[in-house]
Amino acid sequence: MINPRIIDYIFSSASIQRWNDYPRMVELVELDKQAHKFIIAYFIAKLEKDIDFTHLIEAGIFEFLRRVVVTDIRPDVFRKALQKKSKEINSWVISKLAPSIKDIDNGNFLQKFEEYLSNPEMYKKERFILKAASYLATKWEFSIVYQTSQFLNDIENVKKSVDEELEDYYELIGVRKIALNKKLAKIIDLSGRLRFQKRWAQTPRIPETSVLGHMLTVAIFGYFFSLEVNACDKRLQNNFFTALFHDLPEALTRDIITPVKYCVDELSDIIAEYEIEKIQDDILPNIPEILHDEFSYILGLYDGIKEEFQNKIYEDKIQIVEDVSKYNANKYNAIDGLALKQCDKLSAFVEASLSISHGIKSKELISGKKEILKGLKTVQGVDFKAIATQIDYEFGTTGQTQVRMEFD
Repeated sequence: MINPRIIDYIFSSASIQRWNDYPRMVELVELDKQAHKFIIAYFIAKLEKDIDFTHLIEAGIFEFLRRVVVTDIRPDVFRKALQKKSKEINSWVISKLAPSIKDIDNGNFLQKFEEYLSNPEMYKKERFILKAASYLATKWEFSIVYQTSQFLNDIENVKKSVDEELEDYYELIGVRKIALNKKLAKIIDLSGRLRFQKRWAQTPRIPETSVLGHMLTVAIFGYFFSLEVNACDKRLQNNFFTALFHDLPEALTRDIITPVKYCVDELSDIIAEYEIEKIQDDILPNIPEILHDEFSYILGLYDGIKEEFQNKIYEDKIQIVEDVSKYNANKYNAIDGLALKQCDKLSAFVEASLSISHGIKSKELISGKKEILKGLKTVQGVDFKAIATQIDYEFGTTGQTQVRMEFD
C-alpha cells in the first residue's frame, strides 16, 4: 500500500517553512498549506459542474509531492523556471520520487504521475480549481504575514500582487463566495485555524504536526488504501474526504487527547454530544445547502450520533455494514470507516516514530507508540501493523536512534 520512503517525503513537508523570508507571528509549513488547499478545492469543486473528484484528488497529490521535492525554489521563481525548463524539472522530480512510488498500485500511480507532469491538458478543470484553492490558501497565510511585515518596503507590492491574482479565478462560483466573505469563507477560515492546534500538545516533537496537517496525511493514507483494495471511484473519494474532514470539529472543541476523553465516565459521550451541537450550529449553516446531506455523511453524522470511522453505505439511507468490499460500486456511496481509523492510527504512529528518530524520545511518545501499535490490525488484506513495523525499522536505522527493539 505504502512504504516508509514515501511516508518520509509526505511528513517532510511538516518541516518545510513557508514565507521564511518574512517575519511571522506563527510558523507556517507546507503540509498545513496543502491540507488547507485540499479543503478549499473540495468546496470550490462541489459548486462546479462536471468535475471528476478522483482526478482532483490525484492532481492534488501529484502537485503536493512535486512541491515537496522542489521546496527550495520560491513559488514565483519555480513558475518562471517551469515556463522554460518544465521537461527537465519534471524529469528530475520523477527521478527523485520514482523509487518511493514505483510499486504503488502496481506502477499505475507512477505512470499517472509522469503523464500528469508531462501533459498540461490532463485533468485541466481540476488543475484550475487546485490553482484557485492554492491561491486562496496562500492569501489566507499572507493575511498573517502582512500583520508583522508592514515595515518592509516591498510588502505593499506583494499585497497588491496577491490581491490582483484573485481576478484570475472569478469564474469559479466558490471563489466569488469566499472573496465576498460569504458563509463559505467562514468554513475556510475555521479549517485554516486548525494549523494552530498542535498534535501531541503535551510533549515536544520534531517535526511538530498540526491537526490540519494530520487530516491530510490520513486522507492520503486513505487514498493509497483505496488503491490497494481496488475501490470504485465514489468509495475512493468518500474515503479521502472523510479522512480530510475527520477532525474539522476540533476547530470548535480543540484537540482532546484520548486519555482525557476517557478519564471520567461518560465524558466522551458529553464531548461527542457537544461536537454534534457545534457542527449543527456553526458548521452546517455555513455550508451550501445542496451539500448538507453529503457533508453530514462524510462527517459521520446520522441518527443523532457522530461516528466517522464505521463501515457504511448510503443508498436510500445510511447503513452500517460489516464488509465494505461487497458494496464496491458507486451507487452505494461506501466508506471504509474501519480502515480509515487504521490510517488515523498509522499517521499518529508515524508522528511519534519520526520524532523519536530525530532524538526527541519522551516517555509519552514511547508509550504512545506502543499503545498505537497494539491497536493496528489487518483490514481487507492490508496489514497496518506490518506497515508500522516496517516504518519503525526504517526510521530507527537511519543513523538517528535505534527504537525497533522496543517492540520486539
